[in-house]
Amino acid sequence: MFTDLVNYIVWNPDPIIGSLGPITLRYYSLCWIIGLALGYVLMQKLYRQQKLSDEQFEPLFIYIFLAILLGARLGHCLFYEPDYFLSSGTHLLEMLLPARYGADGSWHITGYEGLASHGGVFGLFVGLWLYCRNFKVPGWVVLDNMGICSSITAFFIRLGNLMNSEIIGKVTDVPWAFIFARVDGYPRHPGQLYEAICYLLFFFIILIIYKKKGTQSIGSGLYFGLCLTLIFIARFIIEYTKEIQVAFESSLPMDMGQILSIPLIIIGVYSIATSGKRMKLKEVIRK
Repeated sequence: MFTDLVNYIVWNPDPIIGSLGPITLRYYSLCWIIGLALGYVLMQKLYRQQKLSDEQFEPLFIYIFLAILLGARLGHCLFYEPDYFLSSGTHLLEMLLPARYGADGSWHITGYEGLASHGGVFGLFVGLWLYCRNFKVPGWVVLDNMGICSSITAFFIRLGNLMNSEIIGKVTDVPWAFIFARVDGYPRHPGQLYEAICYLLFFFIILIIYKKKGTQSIGSGLYFGLCLTLIFIARFIIEYTKEIQVAFESSLPMDMGQILSIPLIIIGVYSIATSGKRMKLKEVIRK
């Protein structure tokens, strides 16, 4: 089946860019930074188009960054490795610190190795709720703007997974298969790349719809709904090409990524289905 391994894409980049003293700079971290920075710039532009003040915008990034980071980290630890992280006080501390406790009895700065996108989304909801409550910005307005921006950030995060050779796909003989040399010598589906391409496509689709409908459509829930629905339907389907990440998933009817995608798809479909009512209410209020 795999006699022509030379025809596949051998993937073996060094995940580390370089070091500054005890701090190690990784491609994964860089992709997160680029994705969040682009989301920040685009979100700021949307706020200004919609006549929302800089004073309302400026705290948003801090709320989003901390909420996504904390949610993604806790999501990974609790959804995928609860047996490890809940087994001792030291491991519990590792959930929150960008470091690992080594066998030599000392701490090693590693960055956050393990971030779950579903956890990041749930963390985002909490962060946005706190932001809207404290700065009196309508929740659906913020959610719609996030719906326009989020896919570009998700695109870069999946590129980071690709650079880490993590979340690998199942063994396959498709001609575009990747051999993840740091994992094994088998050609596999590049599931991270599948997701990245989908997310980039969704970003442009949602942005085009926004440009066509204009700023008056913000606050309807349409863009938030489109973002959740498109991303997590794609995620649900692509999961069929991936290897399970942790052993206990093999006993489940579907893997953890698919299970966690279902409620987000439902929320997304609901937001789209009810967006027309919110638009009509906005028009009545304007009159």
